[in-house]
Amino acid sequence: MSLRLRLTLILGSAFILLWSLAAAWMLCDLRGQMMRSFDQRLAASARMVAGLLQQLPQPQPADGQTTRLSAEQLGIPNGMACQVSSLRGEVLAQSHATPELALDSTASGFRDQEINGVLWRSFTVQAGDLRVSTADRLEERDVLQRSVVVAAAVPVTVALLGSLALLWLGAGQGLAPLKRIRDALTRRGADSLEPLELAALPSELKPLVETQNQLFQRIAQAIERERRLTGDAAHELRSPLTAIKTHLQVARMTEGAAAEQALAHAEEGADRLHRTLDQLLLLARVEGSLSFDDGVQCSAEDAARVAMHDAGHGDVRMFELKLADGLSEAPLEVPSVLAIAALRNLLDNALRHTAAGTRVELAVETAQGCARFHVRDHGPGIAETDLPHLTRRFWRHGKSGGSGLGLAIVQAIVQRCQCRLDFDSRADGLRVTLEMPLRK
Repeated sequence: MSLRLRLTLILGSAFILLWSLAAAWMLCDLRGQMMRSFDQRLAASARMVAGLLQQLPQPQPADGQTTRLSAEQLGIPNGMACQVSSLRGEVLAQSHATPELALDSTASGFRDQEINGVLWRSFTVQAGDLRVSTADRLEERDVLQRSVVVAAAVPVTVALLGSLALLWLGAGQGLAPLKRIRDALTRRGADSLEPLELAALPSELKPLVETQNQLFQRIAQAIERERRLTGDAAHELRSPLTAIKTHLQVARMTEGAAAEQALAHAEEGADRLHRTLDQLLLLARVEGSLSFDDGVQCSAEDAARVAMHDAGHGDVRMFELKLADGLSEAPLEVPSVLAIAALRNLLDNALRHTAAGTRVELAVETAQGCARFHVRDHGPGIAETDLPHLTRRFWRHGKSGGSGLGLAIVQAIVQRCQCRLDFDSRADGLRVTLEMPLRK
């Protein structure tokens, strides 16, 4: 179902309901007013006849026969019955419209009565020694009411149908900007990410279009990032593969120590390639929607010790661990796999920039519901202009080894787990601060 049809049905149903309620109320009120008008006419006619009889000689029964008088003689409207009777119940005079059977005039005022299967509405008033009764058929009242209802229903129905037609046209005009947006998106190419025009759009649609444009921008950035990643990954993987192929060719053509050395170099290249692929896989998993929550919890101290063990391949003597006093034992909010991976990559990066025989410092402290890890190396430091590039994929400082993915992985973990990462480069080395929230 289209939005235009849905709006028309919803608003049209509301219009029909409101119009129906208003028409029902108006018809009920009109019917009541018509009944009151008919009753007032009956009462006025009866009182008029009573006043006329007081001025004229009173009718007398002749040989038991009832005098038949015309409506003009009695001064009543045509179609209305009139009966003049004595207090004893003798009918003295009747109009031609009065039924053969006498009207019941024993009680004054209004009453409904049935005579020969016909319903009558009568009014009786006493004038001296006479009773004057006027009456009209309820059937005639109903016929008149139905004609009035039909006459009123026709313009109401026409107005309702006209309102629905105008509502359909108005909904189409109101939704025209959405149609323009749809047509603009339909005409686009598959790879077109240009922003939509905001001109001539209603204020209600501008936030929607702005959000759509932001989505286009994010998609373009993601595509550009993936293209750059693909290119960088192809370059990074091509280098060790080329080196491995070259060393294997050398090993095939040589013998003895030279062949053994070539195979060793090929094995080193395979290890480098394996590490790069592992880093790429971890980065893709972190940036994706996969869950790392395995139910294992670890404190800040546990994460630091496991990360040192992994970074040193079991040898932790190249690290100096400093634990602050009153260190909290609360588990980290970050999944243990990601927390250890982030610390391990920071320690690996520090080891590559620390001179041989110098230990990398790792300080751990907890405060204000957070755990802070301070990693310090004793290398040459990094220029301030290079700090923004540290977390770029495949970016390396100088001739440093590694795949160029370690700090990019740390940055991805920071963004995913709402952590904080700061770099402070000094002449005596780089200081990195990683802040992770603690579980409450």
